[in-house]
Amino acid sequence: MTEAMTRSDDRLIVALDVPNVLDGLDLVSKLGDSVSFYKIGLGMLTGGGLALANELKHEHGKRIFLDMKLFDIGATIEAAVRGIAQYDLDFLTVHGDPYVIRAAKEGASGSGMKILAVTILTSLDRSDLDAAMYKDGDIPDLVAERAGRAFEAGADGVIASPNEAALIRALPSAEGRLIVTPGVRPVGADKGDQKRIATPAQAIRDGANHIVVGRPVHRANDPRAAASAIVAEMRSPQARTPNG
Repeated sequence: MTEAMTRSDDRLIVALDVPNVLDGLDLVSKLGDSVSFYKIGLGMLTGGGLALANELKHEHGKRIFLDMKLFDIGATIEAAVRGIAQYDLDFLTVHGDPYVIRAAKEGASGSGMKILAVTILTSLDRSDLDAAMYKDGDIPDLVAERAGRAFEAGADGVIASPNEAALIRALPSAEGRLIVTPGVRPVGADKGDQKRIATPAQAIRDGANHIVVGRPVHRANDPRAAASAIVAEMRSPQARTPNG
């Protein structure tokens, strides 16, 4: 594999979906300079997730996406985000309700941390939404509507499946905003619990700024090679937009 293929690309965010800090640091060590951006989620919170985020950011020079999907009353969201902003992290997720986003933006003011709004989780399909009493409509349309409202409320970007990236990118309010897509699987990888997925090249071609990949990297026999292959795919001709 060439040097260009092995060089990191911060469009790839590797999810540290591992039990604790030691396992997280072990994976980061294996990946070395092939990955520059990591996601730490709610599952890691009780395993030292904030301490790991701080260490990776300030001692290893990595970019950090803290995926907490915060949801509460406005005052609580603002206070929580203000506390998290002290860690100088890069991205933080909150639910896509406009009042939540406005409170989060207030809490993040004065910092460089970007607030990303969750639209509809990539593990959900229409039957899941029906069970949760969501409004009627096709998922892509609902995601685009939630994304538009999130942008109007001041979100720096949104989390959405790659299947909806092109729809969101076409919104006038999406100009200059980030689209971060979980549910990305290299060709041949197991879908896991994701229901709305695409390949890395498809996600980038359809307008994603960053893709989030977890199990296909950390469960690989050679995580570094797996990450480098994903980076190579993102840089391939298949990832270019028709006018790109």
